Amino acid sequence: MTRRPVDIGFPDRLYMVTGGRSRVDDTTFDLVTLIVSESAPTAGLQSEHARILDLCRHPTAVVEVSAELRMPVTVVRILLADLHAMGRITARHPHGSRPAASLPDSVLLKEVLHGLRNL
Repeated sequence: MTRRPVDIGFPDRLYMVTGGRSRVDDTTFDLVTLIVSESAPTAGLQSEHARILDLCRHPTAVVEVSAELRMPVTVVRILLADLHAMGRITARHPHGSRPAASLPDSVLLKEVLHGLRNL
């Protein structure tokens, strides 16, 4: 059995791509958030940012961007936050996705079901 060399440069590359950041402070970008480019890539942009702008000419989910770039979602979220702060992308949440806090309480739903069964 022959051993393949380990690519020890990859984590360093991700560290450089994100400028040493490991997380985004807000929760704007979940896996199904659709990203749309608001401008074309320009000279001077980081190559990953330019690639995201190219990929997102049409609405593209965060998870798809991650797969296309072959980077972890956490890294892609940091890059997206950069572009969002620059006004280069728009984040759209899919229709029908609501936070769990806005859904009806399970106790209320059980009472409604009980009432319907009694009819």
